[in-house]
Amino acid sequence: MKKDFIFAGFGGQGMLLIGKFLAMACMLDGKHVSWLPSYGPEMRGGTANCSVIVSDNEVGSPMVDKADAIVAMNLPSLLKFEDRVKPGGVLVVNSSIIDRKVERDDITVVYCD
Repeated sequence: MKKDFIFAGFGGQGMLLIGKFLAMACMLDGKHVSWLPSYGPEMRGGTANCSVIVSDNEVGSPMVDKADAIVAMNLPSLLKFEDRVKPGGVLVVNSSIIDRKVERDDITVVYCD
C-alpha cells in the first residue's frame, strides 16, 4: 500500500499542520511516511503546501507527482494542483472561498464550506 497526499492553501490555514498530523498518525500506526513542506518567506498569507506519502514499505523519494488525494484551500492552490490528482483520486475544495467548479470527471470532488 502506498498513498500520496497534497495539502495546499494560504499560510495560516493549517495545511502544513494537517499534513504533519497525518504523517505522525500513520507513523504511530507502523507505516513508513514522508512529510515535505513547501512555503514562502511570509509569516501568514503566502502560499503553503506539503506532500505526505504513507506506505507499507520505505519511501524512496518525498516528491509527489500525482496524488491520491489533494486538499485545496484557496484558488491558487486549486489551479496549481487540480491536474495532479490521480484518476480515481479525491480532490477536496474549500468552497467557502473558491467559487470555481472542477471540470474533471475522472476524480471525486468534495466541496466543503
